[in-house]
This record gives sequence, C-alpha cells and structure tokens, in this order.
Amino acid sequence: MRRRGEVVLWPVYFDSTRSRSEGRRVPRRLAVPSPSIRRLQYALDKVGLKYRVVKDAAHPRLPWRRMGMVLVEKDGSKSRLLRLVAKELSRSDASR
Repeated sequence: MRRRGEVVLWPVYFDSTRSRSEGRRVPRRLAVPSPSIRRLQYALDKVGLKYRVVKDAAHPRLPWRRMGMVLVEKDGSKSRLLRLVAKELSRSDASR
C-alpha cells in the first residue's frame, strides 16, 4: 500500500484533544481540536504538497476508529512536514 518517498499523516497527529501517548505528534499550541481528513487536505492544498487519501484506514493506537490517513510526497523530514501542516491547520482554524 505505501510507497517509498511518502510520509503517512494521521489526523490524530494534529488533534489538540489527544495526548502525546494517544498519538498527537505536534505541540498542543499548533494542534487543533478534532481535525478531519477534509481539513488536512485543505491544509496540504494551501501548502502545495502532493498527497493521496486512504479513507478507511485506522490509526494503530485507535483501531476502533477509522479516521483515514493521508500519504504525502516526502519533501524533507517528517517532523518539518508535520510542523508545516500544523501551522497551516492552526491558521485556518483561527480564521473560522
């Protein structure tokens, strides 16, 4: 399913209602409450990254919740990509 050169992004990585042990990967100040795949797609479009969506995927820490995942074309490190997307998500969340 996955190919080389892609990074997996789960919505839970950016969820301010989750703890680090529950899967959040960005600082709480950059996280947003309950992000959806649609909001993640919007942020990736704004940043200009290529991606593909897998809708029925379940995060390993939350196997009962099929939230989907996004496979993003790798451009640098995963941590840099996470921060870039998180900043765009928090910007779009602030404008709501």
